[in-house]
Amino acid sequence: MPGEKELNITLFDQLTIVERIERQLENGGEEAAKKEIEIMKNEINRKLYQKPPLDGNK
Repeated sequence: MPGEKELNITLFDQLTIVERIERQLENGGEEAAKKEIEIMKNEINRKLYQKPPLDGNK
């Protein structure tokens, strides 16, 4: 089970994602938000499938 530090990191990451989408909706509308979501998905996939993989135990 993750500790408080790991949970806080996850929550801050999630908050950052929401803020990025909100900013795009305010400044560029729906299409800008969709593009931002696609960029974030690509960033997450790079982290998930990087070589060597992330090791959360270090």
